[in-house]
This record gives sequence, structure tokens and C-alpha cells, in this order.
Amino acid sequence: MTTDSPGTTTGPAHPSDRIDTSVAHPARRYNYWLGGKDNFQADRDSGDIVAASFPTIRTAALENRRFLQRAVRHLAREAGIRQFLDIGTGIPTADNTHEVAQAIAPESRVVYVDNDPIVLAHARALLTSSPEGATAYIDADLRDPERILRHPDLLRTIDLSRPVGLMLVAILHFVGDEDDPYAVVTRLLDALPPGSYLAASHATHDYLPPHVAQEAKAAARGGSPHGLINLRTRAEFIRFFDGLELMEPGVTSVAEWRAEDAPQPRPAAAEVSMYGGVARKG
Repeated sequence: MTTDSPGTTTGPAHPSDRIDTSVAHPARRYNYWLGGKDNFQADRDSGDIVAASFPTIRTAALENRRFLQRAVRHLAREAGIRQFLDIGTGIPTADNTHEVAQAIAPESRVVYVDNDPIVLAHARALLTSSPEGATAYIDADLRDPERILRHPDLLRTIDLSRPVGLMLVAILHFVGDEDDPYAVVTRLLDALPPGSYLAASHATHDYLPPHVAQEAKAAARGGSPHGLINLRTRAEFIRFFDGLELMEPGVTSVAEWRAEDAPQPRPAAAEVSMYGGVARKG
């Protein structure tokens, strides 16, 4: 289905047949940590291996999801953003980006991007726009920003001459240095006008015991299906916001970012081991 009128949806009508149940995938593993059912044994085995080294991984996944929702609320309510590009969408769950944004501004328009065929299979759940707004889903990879930016479904749904909220939540740590994630983010931001925002989160080894951090780094370097997470320091994460104006409270634990109204007590930064931040393009 492809339309661009308000209240309609743009995206695939049928799921892909590319699902490989024998290989763990980050979106399905994340779903497992969140307590979802859209995962396979390989994802659960992989998730349990990660949890053995980092026992609070489920807390981290939950807090990251809450950060996404708070960031969208901030952008929609306080910054007046009415267009969102959410890359690395993951399997739909409660309070997806368009639901949060359209609860505040029903005319909000959201484009989702993911490369996992099981997310594609569930894309209908992401294409339930309010009558005034619109949503679309693109089957694409963050590492190919040109495909995303030139995709007709994006261009039908989002006006790139108007401010956009670029959501890169828990996705950048899946892009290795060899794919130059900084250049990818720069390319995406260059396509957006002043007044746009970047909301991002990223796993870190800053709070991990040295031996766990080394294991995680080795897994990422070796392409382990259980790893593939490129943990970065706070300074390395802040580089993604170069040239942007960071919103208060700056880069901090996702559990602490504008979390005054979140369930208390807040998890410690070490339990989450993930940074988050939101910044404006001037």
C-alpha cells in the first residue's frame, strides 16, 4: 500500500520470506529481553549468553525503550516536531513512535526503517496512523543512508524541507567502525533542515567490569552472533552530536534523561550501561 494523504499508511502489504530462525538477530533478541514473543530459540540463546555477562540487560532494554518514548514526547510537545524518521525500529510493541507523537500532535508523520524481515512481517502494527497524520515503513539498512533518503515512501510521507526528528535509538552500536557510523549520521543530518533533531542512544562499556568489557569488544570484533555490539565510550558517543546543540541534561544514562516522572527509584547507570541524548541542528 502506498498513499500520501493524511491518515493513510505507506509500506509493505506482505512480510518477506527472508527470516532465518537459526541465526540470532538484534531486533528479535531485544524483543526477548523486553518479554516479547516474537523471537526464536537462536535469539533466546544469544540473549541468555549476553545476560550471563551483563545480568541487567533486560533493565537496559526496558529503560532504552522508555528513553525513546520520553524523547519523542519532548520533541513533539516542547520542540514542535511533527515529522519523525525512526531508523532501527525493532519489533512493534506498546507506545511506538507514531503512537506517542500522534497522542500529542495527531498530524505527526512517521517513517520507520528496519532491515529485519520479522519487523517487516509486523509492519502493519506500525502503519496505524491517526486520521490526520501518516506513517510509512521502509525495509532498509542504516548503513545505506542514500537508499533511505531517496526512498519514494519516505519522500511521500516526510517533507525534508521541514524539521525532522531523527531517531537512532539503540542502533548505532550495531554499526562497526569499518562502516564509519559517524559519516552515516552526518549524511542523514545533512539531508535535514535546521531545526531538526537527533535523538540517539548507545551501549557503552564505561560501567562494565574490565573483563566483561573485553569480552564484549572481542565478540564485536569477531562478528559473534551473540555480540555484534560495538560498545563505545561517552566521548565516542558524543561525537555523533558534533555541530549540534545538545538539549538539557546533555548526554547521560538513558535511565536518567528527563526521567523525573519515570518510575522510581531510577536504575543505576551501571545497570543500564547505555547513554542517550537529544540535540538540535542549528
